[in-house]
Amino acid sequence: MCLKIFEKKYRNGAGDYTIPLVRLDVMPENTPEELRYLYEFSVVDNGLDYLGHPDAILLKDGSILDVYPSGHGKGAIRSSISRDGGITYDSQIENMPKSWETSRETPTVYRLEFADGTPDKILLISGNPNWHDGKGTIGGFNFSLSDDEGKTWSEFELCFSKKDDFTVIPVVSMASLTRLKENGKFVDKWMAFFHESDFVNYKTILSFENGKPVWSKPEPYFAEHRAMEKKANMCEVEVVRSDCGKGDELCLIARSNNKNYNSLLSFSSDEGKTWSEPVFAPSALNGERHKADYTKDGRLFITFRSIERDKEKTEKNYKGKNNWFSEGWIAWVGTYDDLKNGREGQYRIKLAHTYLADQKEPVLSANADTGYCGNVVLDDDTVVTSTYGCFGEKLSDGKYKTYVVSKRIKLSDVDKLVK
Repeated sequence: MCLKIFEKKYRNGAGDYTIPLVRLDVMPENTPEELRYLYEFSVVDNGLDYLGHPDAILLKDGSILDVYPSGHGKGAIRSSISRDGGITYDSQIENMPKSWETSRETPTVYRLEFADGTPDKILLISGNPNWHDGKGTIGGFNFSLSDDEGKTWSEFELCFSKKDDFTVIPVVSMASLTRLKENGKFVDKWMAFFHESDFVNYKTILSFENGKPVWSKPEPYFAEHRAMEKKANMCEVEVVRSDCGKGDELCLIARSNNKNYNSLLSFSSDEGKTWSEPVFAPSALNGERHKADYTKDGRLFITFRSIERDKEKTEKNYKGKNNWFSEGWIAWVGTYDDLKNGREGQYRIKLAHTYLADQKEPVLSANADTGYCGNVVLDDDTVVTSTYGCFGEKLSDGKYKTYVVSKRIKLSDVDKLVK
């Protein structure tokens, strides 16, 4: 479909959402004791003036490992560990690899499970984008592996840099990583996604040969829909597998970086070889850096940085120069079927307020420098979600400090607030 017809047909997705918004940033006075935890958050790390962009992994012993950069999108990797389900964070990885100190991007972490019974590995990835800070970049992406549930890690190994025959300059690698199927069964291959600064989106396949990791040559996977990919500045995709992560269809949720369009949805029924014509996500799901997890009742919990594009709502809630505003750290609750059929979902959650410079109390409009969440689901179906932002603590000059926090959510408890 040509771009003009596409825009006319879908009208770029602008508009307000109509599903309920559950605000957990302000606790009503009559809140029952058993629900009060929903309005609280835990500090993961506030050890620097600015910390951001966490990712998280659930370890086999029930601990939660968070990793994040010492700055906005780049800087030495830091870590925090919670051993009580996200209530407190009181330790970190001991003897972190020396190479992590030179990380140039937001680290992402994933668990690798193997069909042949090989013990799980945990994979950490950090790209080498060009920040145009005078330092240049060697390009490519770095990765580390842990064979012992995050206790020890390999030093960074560099792939597809300027030293190699094929070079990429990734941004947010890997935004998503999905285990693949062959003949209907999971195999030991993983499809990973990143984009470059011209908003060409790439995939690379991770496999293992004689126990050693091998990444396939990155290739554009959305070329058939290049017009919309470029026009919307599509990037930072999340990929969700149907049927609680066991099905045969993949749903791609993409950020529209220029904010002139809603987030994009596209589907694949051939393990990412081809993708359907993209459509605009409902405004209830519009945002940046989506991270999705299933809860045990089959619902999806998707966090993201809210981007609100409804003109009337923007004029009412935001007095800035942009044609959009943010409600901050948001979670969407719905089903895969909602994604497939373009429905708004069940409800949204404002998880906590991220303060703009002139704000003294929580309101609807919020600081958009948040999201990029690390989410895990505990055995009791509690979701622990981590993000970064300005949560009220101030620096000596009176400006808000940016740090990492986490929050515990049981959807069965949030359901009571909706009712």
